[in-house]
Amino acid sequence: MSRVHWLTAADPPGHFPPVESALEEPPGLLAVGGDLSQARLLAGYQRGIFPWYSEGQPILWWSPDPRAVLLPQDLKVSRSLARRIRSGEFETHTDRDFPATIAACAAPRNNGGGTWITDEMRAAYQDLHRAGYAHSVETWCGGELVGGLYGVHLGGVFFGESMFSRRSDASKVALVRLVEECRKRSVALIDCQMATRHLASLGARIVPRSQFVELLSRHCRSEPDFTW
Repeated sequence: MSRVHWLTAADPPGHFPPVESALEEPPGLLAVGGDLSQARLLAGYQRGIFPWYSEGQPILWWSPDPRAVLLPQDLKVSRSLARRIRSGEFETHTDRDFPATIAACAAPRNNGGGTWITDEMRAAYQDLHRAGYAHSVETWCGGELVGGLYGVHLGGVFFGESMFSRRSDASKVALVRLVEECRKRSVALIDCQMATRHLASLGARIVPRSQFVELLSRHCRSEPDFTW
């Protein structure tokens, strides 16, 4: 039986077990503990590992198999969404207000569900943002932030973390802008982590973890990007 690997804050940032040793139940759980230092987060992303846990839990590190990804060229924009974008109802911006975007992503959902974006997580990703690694794509309407997403950009890969919407289609509009920005930067792969019907409708596909890791080895680089 596989056992989960425990990390301590004193372990080197890259001290993760092989992703192939992730548990089958819960699916993809790889390690527990450690910290959310910039170095450890970046080391995790470059290996296809991300943190996801709730308030009161230790830090949980995941590498699911299969993995949901969106190739920029595969984005599907429906006619109705294209009309919405052309209407001029929304404006999109990048990194205009990263703290407000991650706060909105962390807010409780209408379905009553809680959030996995703890205060500790928010602080860690705001540190990554200041360092040029984490970025937000935002949808604005009448001067109000109504939708958006954030994630981590490492070379040819954008690791999507979360999105929110306060108006119909607002998060989809942000995703379309994200794909435009990724094309400008020769980003080959957008990591969506877990498959959903919503993401599939926009062109996301699932790939085996082994293929995902191979794509990271080809496209992922650790330089910051302050040009968003």
